[in-house]
Amino acid sequence: MKPANRAPAAASLTRCVRDGLLALCLLLPALPAPARAPDPATPTAVVGVRLTDLDPEHWISRLAEPDRLILDRAAIEAHNARMRAEDPSILDLATLPDPMPGEWVRQRLQALSAPPSRPLYDVQGKPVPARQLAALQQALALDRIPTSRPLRWGLAVQRTDLRAFPTALRVFSTPGDTDIDRFQESALFPGDAVAVLHESRDRQWLFVASERYTAWVRAEHIATGTRDTVLGYARREPYVVVTGASVRTTYTPEEPRVSSLQLDMGLRLPLRTDLDPTRPVNGQHPFASHVVDLPVRAADGSLEIVPALVPRSADVSPDYLPLTPANLIRQAFKFLGERYGWGHSYGTRDCSGFVSEVYRSFGVLLPRNTRDQAVSPVLERVLGEDADATQRQQAVRGLQVGDLVYIPGHVMMAIGHQDGMAYMIHDTSGGSWLGADGSRVRAGLNGVSVTPLEPLMFNDTQTYVDRLTSIQRIRARTAP
Repeated sequence: MKPANRAPAAASLTRCVRDGLLALCLLLPALPAPARAPDPATPTAVVGVRLTDLDPEHWISRLAEPDRLILDRAAIEAHNARMRAEDPSILDLATLPDPMPGEWVRQRLQALSAPPSRPLYDVQGKPVPARQLAALQQALALDRIPTSRPLRWGLAVQRTDLRAFPTALRVFSTPGDTDIDRFQESALFPGDAVAVLHESRDRQWLFVASERYTAWVRAEHIATGTRDTVLGYARREPYVVVTGASVRTTYTPEEPRVSSLQLDMGLRLPLRTDLDPTRPVNGQHPFASHVVDLPVRAADGSLEIVPALVPRSADVSPDYLPLTPANLIRQAFKFLGERYGWGHSYGTRDCSGFVSEVYRSFGVLLPRNTRDQAVSPVLERVLGEDADATQRQQAVRGLQVGDLVYIPGHVMMAIGHQDGMAYMIHDTSGGSWLGADGSRVRAGLNGVSVTPLEPLMFNDTQTYVDRLTSIQRIRARTAP
């Protein structure tokens, strides 16, 4: 470049230095204004819910005694003992007869696996043929149930489905509606103890009794061992408790049986304490992890216990959490937005699974299904199905954090009151209310949601409050 052409550039540079940032700003293109954070008071598309209502601390800040202990450890242990002794839906495995009478097995199997009484459809929306349903009855192998048999014991080695029949076939009540599989009952979790009662004709499925459910499970997901090992696993100390919605074990190619396993809220995992802390576990130094013992299945189906790593960054606790209103809200909100999963399908949970796993993080045992929770004699019944409209309204106004609120087929957990309404957190496949024009808005929430109770519609003419069947409360039983 010629010297004559450098002088204007030098003068421009001098001016930039002299005028500093002002000159620089003039040379730069205009930048867009930074985006503003949404106003917490902004309404959402769900009736009565603002953005701030989706923050657990919003509800905790409204409590007079957020850290009040509802039940201490001794009271929780007493509650659980009463559940095992008094609630007919809870099965104390330690009290099962051995050998097991065949008639006991037959009655429970036939009650669960009764032939379907209505049309069912497959994932393509086609009717399930009668011959296919008849084949499922043959798969039950009822003719192979002996008069009595010695009990076999096992531990679940991964999260696995509990099914009404020994099949992975998914069936539905309505063509195209493939969320609610009518053969899906519940789930077992890693370390859950079972008594093995029977096996399918092809021996690929086991009919098992767990503490909260009796159903069919894939044989490959159960490892069989001695009674003492199986029942003693959940009593081992020290331990950690999963307090996140779910965590996963560390990936390990060295021991794929415990690699990236899903561990759901409330699971109690015994710690391995006898390992050399300087030696790798499954190819990794253990100093930044919890070393837990998990059950695995050997090639012959027998039970082995092997170490696995859970990162110290994972949401786990050295013990069950204190049962307080604040902790109830925080634990429930950890599931907020999770997809609804009927019978624990999709690796998630349904309404009764949701509330029972929230309470499981405090060590509190609840029945698995809504129909059993709603009538459990161990819980404090705040409202019954025969209540009149005035009693229903009074009970709703008196709801406390953690109360379980039931309508037919559904349960919700109370989190507080606001704007004259009771607010719930619940895992729902539906959700509807009346729009501005008076017509019913069907939201299809299909996940863990926060909603007010009063506007929700059970059908076109009845509200949830109209259809309340029960309100149950977890609290210490007072002496008579």
